[in-house]
Amino acid sequence: MTPTAPAPSIVERLSAPHRGPVPFSVEFMPPRDAEGEARLWRAVRIFERLSPAFVSMTYGAGGSTRDRTVRITGELAAQTTLLPVAHLTAVNHSIAELRALVGAYADQGIANILALRGDPPGDPLGEWIAHPEGVEYAEELVHLIDTLGDFHVGVASFPEGHHRAPDLEHDTRNLVNKLRAGAEYSITQMFFDVEDYLRLRDRVQAADPEQGAKPIIPGIMPVTSLASIKRMAELSGSVIPPKVVERFTKAAGDGPEEDRATVRAVGIDFATETAERLIAEGAPCLHFCSLNFAKATSEVLGRLGVDVDAALHVPA
Repeated sequence: MTPTAPAPSIVERLSAPHRGPVPFSVEFMPPRDAEGEARLWRAVRIFERLSPAFVSMTYGAGGSTRDRTVRITGELAAQTTLLPVAHLTAVNHSIAELRALVGAYADQGIANILALRGDPPGDPLGEWIAHPEGVEYAEELVHLIDTLGDFHVGVASFPEGHHRAPDLEHDTRNLVNKLRAGAEYSITQMFFDVEDYLRLRDRVQAADPEQGAKPIIPGIMPVTSLASIKRMAELSGSVIPPKVVERFTKAAGDGPEEDRATVRAVGIDFATETAERLIAEGAPCLHFCSLNFAKATSEVLGRLGVDVDAALHVPA
């Protein structure tokens, strides 16, 4: 299942020349309908002008969403200058289905895959049950992909610890095992305290210096809605620190509807402050969760010294 055309690895891209003080990357989501797909492609074209190190497409398990994910990821590879990373989750898939999906990506020249265990459909915090003919852990998925061809694999990491892990030591051991299985880097779940990221990095380096040398890419989401970010944190099992909640709650105001403009302004400030601290601490890349919009992330990049003016004026 070797990809039809060679593609650089994410690690190679991180060491290549880049705009601004550090490489950046962008996460997209599979759109639900034609309108959403049009919005996605508008954002894609803007980001393409900004030359991210790579872009990733989250994985919609099952049915038309999964098919749309595979199709659009292939179109990103074929129709743009961007380097796509395909998310692949083990949840609800047999090994045969996983092999077929990896093959579908390979057929479209995609060599970079993010191997994830995934969350249960319907209730992300509910009980995780492996497919009877599938795999139990992301580590096994990394091994499986490695047997199928010349792929470059990344995995997820969790600055606060995965919500299913009994403690940080157990969570660190799981990440190290995924890296030892062949993963070349990890991308973190979004977080709101840079210290959590730094302590994760320290733990991995202490547990295994060889694996600790691999890039741990921090995930950042510029907040534009207090209600939305609270919901996303709840679904992911992450915690927003009280001081951060207080800052955004104050911006939201006391009215029946949150003051979205003020929340957004504070969100851009907070994301910029987070990014600046991460850059100062030597983060290898900044991975922005875009929600398929370009403006908020572009504003943060502009504040970090990236020339975004031309990119924001893409002809219709």
